[in-house]
Amino acid sequence: MASITKSIDVDVPVRTAYNQWTQFEEFPRFMEGVQEIRQLDPTHTHWKTEVGGVEREFDAEITEQHPDERVAWKSLSGPAQAGVVTFHRLNDDQTRVTVQLDWSPESAAEKVGAAVNFDEHRVQGDLERFKEFIESHGVETGGWRGDVG
Repeated sequence: MASITKSIDVDVPVRTAYNQWTQFEEFPRFMEGVQEIRQLDPTHTHWKTEVGGVEREFDAEITEQHPDERVAWKSLSGPAQAGVVTFHRLNDDQTRVTVQLDWSPESAAEKVGAAVNFDEHRVQGDLERFKEFIESHGVETGGWRGDVG
């Protein structure tokens, strides 16, 4: 099992950062390799990805969600993965976003990628693109304030 923890500080209030993160269908705009996400219901999503030429589809379940604090998930199909993103208020206009991800590389390419920290670079890049996305917009494209778990 590979584990990654990465953080980034974004120059928006915690509510804005959190609300944007709950807009899963927007992830392809800042997550490399994510082609499409469909929100099936408040706690289930369907993902289409392509990483290193390998296309995958899988379902994920949101296992915990608390407004302005955290969103946790686990895969229900495909490669085993689970994670949590947390939101920490630094001040009225800054938030630290931290992603913790555990996953099981399956293919030889994924195992090599994990060994040379390719997955860590990808998560950091996704966080940097999230920062650019939310700061350039200044406001979230939507938000879901429901509580799960």
